[in-house]
Amino acid sequence: MALILTIFALVFFTQLISWIGQSVLLEWAYALYLRVFNSSAAARQRTLKTEILSKKAELLKTSAQDQFAKWAKLRRSVDKGLADLEKLNGEISANKTAFSLKFNSAIWILTTGLQFVVGWWYRKSAVFYLPPGWFGPVGWWLAFPFAPKGSVSVGVWQMACRRVIHIGERLVKDLMAPPQLPAETQETVDEKLSEPVKS
Repeated sequence: MALILTIFALVFFTQLISWIGQSVLLEWAYALYLRVFNSSAAARQRTLKTEILSKKAELLKTSAQDQFAKWAKLRRSVDKGLADLEKLNGEISANKTAFSLKFNSAIWILTTGLQFVVGWWYRKSAVFYLPPGWFGPVGWWLAFPFAPKGSVSVGVWQMACRRVIHIGERLVKDLMAPPQLPAETQETVDEKLSEPVKS
């Protein structure tokens, strides 16, 4: 019984990650990582951006001909700030790339890799046994590749769980979708709405 639930939970977890989207999970995890482990870089990036924007606004208000010394000083300050911001953005980007590689590897190991390991480890085990004679000669396929005859193998159980979850997903999507009128009915409704009102 534990094997049945373990495999179902594993397949459901994999589908859940698929529904949410691995890129969305990566963005959430990276934002959390930045806040917890690298908050100083993110804070410095925000500070640099606000400083550059304020100095740029002041630079635009300053006349290059009338106040050249002040304008040149502001211009150098803005250029230095942009160079620092570009360098910091490069560091953060490299950090995000490394994090992305580690995160995607962890997700693969927790989903696909774990399914392979469970399938290999329990390859000769029966998830459950079928009553004799229910499927006749086709029963050997349910035990494919190494499970005992008359049982359901781990691989077949994973496929069945995945299929049931896909059907459930489609059912939920169909129930949540707004009802749509057939095309002919929609055309008659549109025609009636476009007719002028008679008084």
